[in-house]
Amino acid sequence: MTRSLRLAIALVALLAGATPDLAGATPDPAAAVDLADTPIVSVGGAVTEIIASLGAADRIRAVDTTSTHPAAAVAGRPNVGYMRQLSAEGILALGPVRVIAVEGAGPPDVLKLLAEAGVRIDRVTDEPSPAGLLAKVRTISALVGRKAEGEALAAEIEAGFAALAQDRATRTAHPRVLFVIALQNGRPMAAGAKSAAAAMMGLAGADNAVSGFDGYKPLSDEAIVAAAPDAVVFMDRPGLTAADLLALPAIAATPAGRRHAVFGMDGLALLGFGPRAPAAARDLMAALDRHLAGAPK
Repeated sequence: MTRSLRLAIALVALLAGATPDLAGATPDPAAAVDLADTPIVSVGGAVTEIIASLGAADRIRAVDTTSTHPAAAVAGRPNVGYMRQLSAEGILALGPVRVIAVEGAGPPDVLKLLAEAGVRIDRVTDEPSPAGLLAKVRTISALVGRKAEGEALAAEIEAGFAALAQDRATRTAHPRVLFVIALQNGRPMAAGAKSAAAAMMGLAGADNAVSGFDGYKPLSDEAIVAAAPDAVVFMDRPGLTAADLLALPAIAATPAGRRHAVFGMDGLALLGFGPRAPAAARDLMAALDRHLAGAPK
């Protein structure tokens, strides 16, 4: 069956409301040797970073909007959109490609359409933990035929986490941190449990200042004041600054607001759980030390 015929069948199935057969859409990574030369659409910032760290950046045909590092690996590549709002047409227009995507990429109907059209789709874990990162590295290294490089990268990452754990064990203070990913209608969208931000706080020897929910949600003024964070960390992005957060009365009333311990960090490095994760956790630890050392409450 030709590629164009597969696409036509997939389009008819999608329009008819049928569910395409996804058998084989996430095949065993060990079978990837047959696709060793197929260009890759890399979906997920950490996926792109890992592929580049394995020395396979030349295999990347296109990336998504969360893929911003390293610059040399993404510069000039077509962009297929936000990882959760991919376009089947945009990917199919690239010619014969395969997709390596982090869990949560989609929408599901688009991935089903791509699979029915003959595009191989491999999904990799997005668990925000050292173990999840190591699994991600080993899976991707198998998918791109770079297992030896993958083991070397995994060993480097493990060493980084081990050194971080030693430093963390010597610390007695565990600052309470409120992580803000964005402002939604003027309210901070904060990280709760089971989020990459909460995991990174733990790696940096800090405690999440909020609890009672998973993922990210907007906080009321009362919840912010009750959280009483020692520091507020936000994802450094256009339209969100320390001044914006300090201008909120609830933030200003917290210990973090009174000591102006409000600062931004690179979102992909901090939350992506890619190869830079151990260094990002160490950077967060150091930034907290700088902002809290000797500051009045």
